[in-house]
Amino acid sequence: MTVASSVVHEVLGRRAEDVDEPIIEYIVNVLADEDFDFGEDGEGAFEALGELLVGAGCVSDFAECRSVCSIITEKFGKHGLVKAKPTVRSLSAPVRMDDGMNEKVAPKKKVEVIDGPVLTERDRAKIERKKRKDDRQREQQYQIHLAEMEAVRAGMPVVSVNHESAGGPNVRDIRLENFNVSVGGRDLIVDGSVTLSYGRHYGLVGRNGTGKTTFLRHLAMHAIDGIPRNFQILHVEQEVVGDDTTALQCVLNTDVERTKLMEEEASLLAQQRALEFEDSTEKGNGEVEKDAIGRRLQEIYKRLEFIDADSAESRAASILAGLSFSPEMQRKPTKAFSGGWRMRIALARALFIEPDLLLLDEPTNHLDLHAVLWLEAYLVVTDILHLHGQKLTAYKGDYDTYERTRIELVKNQQKAFEANERSRAHMQTFIDKFRYNAKRAALVQSRIKALDRLGHVDEIVNDPDYKFEFPTPDDRPGPPIISFSDASFGYPGGPVLFRNLNFGIDLDSRIAMVGPNGIGKSTILKLIAGELQPISGTVFRSAKVRIAVFSQHHVDGLDLSSNPLLYMMRCFPGVPEQKLRSHLGSLGVSGNLALQPMYTLSGGQKSRVAFAKITFKKPHIILLDEPSNHLDLDAVEALIQGLVLFQGGILMVSHDEHLISGSVDELWVVSEGRIQPFHGSFEDYKKILQSKTMENGNSIISRETLDQVASWLSVTVSTAFFSSLERFSCVNLSTTDSDYEDDDEAKDRPLTLTNHNNEPPNDVANLPGLSKTACGSEFHAVPDRGKQAKKQKDAEYEGAGDRANKQKMLTLDLFRAVNRSFQSRSLVRYEH
Repeated sequence: MTVASSVVHEVLGRRAEDVDEPIIEYIVNVLADEDFDFGEDGEGAFEALGELLVGAGCVSDFAECRSVCSIITEKFGKHGLVKAKPTVRSLSAPVRMDDGMNEKVAPKKKVEVIDGPVLTERDRAKIERKKRKDDRQREQQYQIHLAEMEAVRAGMPVVSVNHESAGGPNVRDIRLENFNVSVGGRDLIVDGSVTLSYGRHYGLVGRNGTGKTTFLRHLAMHAIDGIPRNFQILHVEQEVVGDDTTALQCVLNTDVERTKLMEEEASLLAQQRALEFEDSTEKGNGEVEKDAIGRRLQEIYKRLEFIDADSAESRAASILAGLSFSPEMQRKPTKAFSGGWRMRIALARALFIEPDLLLLDEPTNHLDLHAVLWLEAYLVVTDILHLHGQKLTAYKGDYDTYERTRIELVKNQQKAFEANERSRAHMQTFIDKFRYNAKRAALVQSRIKALDRLGHVDEIVNDPDYKFEFPTPDDRPGPPIISFSDASFGYPGGPVLFRNLNFGIDLDSRIAMVGPNGIGKSTILKLIAGELQPISGTVFRSAKVRIAVFSQHHVDGLDLSSNPLLYMMRCFPGVPEQKLRSHLGSLGVSGNLALQPMYTLSGGQKSRVAFAKITFKKPHIILLDEPSNHLDLDAVEALIQGLVLFQGGILMVSHDEHLISGSVDELWVVSEGRIQPFHGSFEDYKKILQSKTMENGNSIISRETLDQVASWLSVTVSTAFFSSLERFSCVNLSTTDSDYEDDDEAKDRPLTLTNHNNEPPNDVANLPGLSKTACGSEFHAVPDRGKQAKKQKDAEYEGAGDRANKQKMLTLDLFRAVNRSFQSRSLVRYEH
C-alpha cells in the first residue's frame, strides 16, 4: 500500500496535496487492489477513475487524465503491482457448457461487497462543489465574452444614409496590406493583403472556423489599417429591435436627414396653423414669425427635393417586397415579427442605406426561396475572396469561375511540386552517390549549387475531409410509420392553417418541403414530431419509431459556456466518454474542437454539435428545418453524403438548391393550407416561382424588349446588365402612342421607361446616381449630376432636333448611368 501511495503522489505531484486525503486514499486503494484491471495502456484505470480525477482537480482535463493513467500503469508495473493476465490455451476438444448441470434454475449472483474504502457523502459533496465551481468559472468566462462582444458592437460607428460626401475626398477603392487578424490568441489571418474595389461585389468563402465572421467584424470596426475614417461600413449581423415602429418606417428611419427634415416640416406647419388661428381670433402680430417659418419651410422643401425624399418610401417598399414583405406586413410593428423576419428588416435597412461597404454575413439564412432569388439578382457577385490557411486569395468572376480557376491552380501547383521533388531527388541521388568520389567532385559541387538554386515548391495542403455519419438504427419498425388522415390544425384563437392533410412518411422517404416563409412548414414538422396536436383528424406514429428534429432552436439552445464533450456528457449521463467522443467525431467535431468552449465555435461547428445530440439515439426519421444554415460549402456536401447513406426516412425544409437536389427525390409544396406533391425537379419549381414573380410585376422588363432598345441604341446588353435591372419592381420599356400617331415606325420603338399603367416610374429614381427629369409630357431617367449639369444636359436634349433623336439621347444616357451605377465595365458594351 505504501508503494502504491508513493507512486500516486509522485505522478500527481503537488496537486495531490491540494486534494482531500479521503479522495487520494480511495484512489490508492482502488489501484492497489490485486484484482484491479489496469487495461491496455492504462485504459482500465482511466475508465474507473477518470471522472473522479478530473472532478477532484487532480488533473486539468480528460486528455491529461488519460496520460496520467498511462504513467501510473507503467510505474505500477515496474513495482510488480500490475497483475499479469492469464494466458489463453486452446482446448483439445469441444466442451458442452451445460455438462454436469441439473435443470434447476441457477441461483442469482450475490451482490459483491466492495472491499476497501468507498466515497462518503462528504466526499461526494466536495466533488459536486468542485464541479459547480468549474461551472461557475466557465459561465463567468462566457459572460466576459458576451460583454466584450457587446462593447465591440457599441463601439461600431453608426451608419445611415449619406446624401453627400462630407468629411473628405471620395475613396473609390481601399487597399489593405500586411494585416493580421486574431481572436483569443489564435491567428486567423497572417500578413493578409486585399484590395476592395468600388462597385465590385465580393463573395467571402472558406471553411467554418477559419475566421470569416471575425474578418468582417474587424472591417466594420475599422480595426485594419488602410480603411479611411470617413468610409461608411455596415455589418449586418443582428436583427432590429422589436418595438412599435412599422417595418417600412424602420427602414426609412435610416435616412436620418430625411426623417429630421420631415419632422421639422410637420412641426413648422403646426406652428404656422397655430399662428393663422391666432391671427383670425386675436388679430395678433405674428407676421415676422410666419415669414421666418415660411423661409425655413422653403429651405426644407428644397433640401427634400435635392435628396429625392419623395422616392424614398417607394424604394424602401420595393426592397421589403423583394424580401417577401407584403404591403400589410410592411405596416406592422417590428415587435410583431419573429427574429428571422426582424433579421430581414435589418437586411432591408442595409440595402436601403447603400453604405460605401456593405458586409453581409450569411444573408440567406433567414430567407425563403423567393427572397433568395430576389437577393441573388440584387447582389450579383463579381469576385471571390477565399480564406484558407490564414491567407486571403482573390479570384475574378463568380463562384463557378472561382471553382474552375482554383481547381486548375491546385492542379498546376501539384504538378510543379511533383516535378520539383523529382528534380531534387534526382540531384540528391547523384550527390549521395558520388559525394566522396574525387574524380566527380566538381560535378557534385555543381549539383549542390543547382539544388540550392532550385528552391522549394510548397506542397498542396488539402483541408481534411468533412464527414456526417448518421448512425444506423438497430431496429426497423414495420409500416405504417407516420400517417396523417384528414388532419387539420390551427393555433388557439387563430385561423385554421391546414385542412384535411393526408400523407405518410416511411423509412424510405426522401422528401423536401418548399413554400414561402410564414406558410407553416415548421408547424408541419412539429405536427409530425408530436410537439403539436391536430384540432381534428388523426396523426398516427408508430410506437417504435424514434424521431429526431433539427432546427435553429436546437442550435440556439446549446450551452455556449460548455464544450461539446461536456455538453454531450450532461445530455447523456452514464454514457462512456469515449463513445460520446466517437459520435462527435462522426459529425466532424473531433480532437481539440470537442474540448473548445462553444461560444468560440463558428455557426457551422455549433450546428454539427446539435446534429450530434439529436442523432445519438439512432433515430429512424430525421426532420430537418433549414439544416444548411451556417454550414460552409464543404460541410453541405458532407451533409448530402451523410443523408444519402442514412438508413432511415428524411423530411427537410430548405431553400438550398444543392442540398435538395443531392439528397431528396420528392418535393412537397406547401400552399393555401395544403400539401401537394410536386411532379418535377427543384429547378422546375424555381422556374415556376420566377415566372409567377414576373406575372406579379416583380420583374421590370422582358429580355426581348431590352434587346429591342439595345438594337435601336446600337449597344450590346449583357446578362449581368439584365440581372442588375431585375432589382426594380415596376417598370417596362414602352412608348406613348399619342406622340407618334403619324409615325408607324416610331410606334414600335420602346423609347421611354414607364410603369405598367404608363405612368412615370417611381422606381427609376432609385437607381444609384439617377433622377427624373421632364421632357414634354413624359418622365425619363437621366444621370443626376447636380442642378448646373442637369440644365446643361436639358439644353443638349432641347438642341437634339426632332423628338425621336431626343428620346434616343435620353435612353442612351439612361443605359450609361445604369451601367456606371453598377460599376461593372462588362454590363454594356458600346458599338459606336
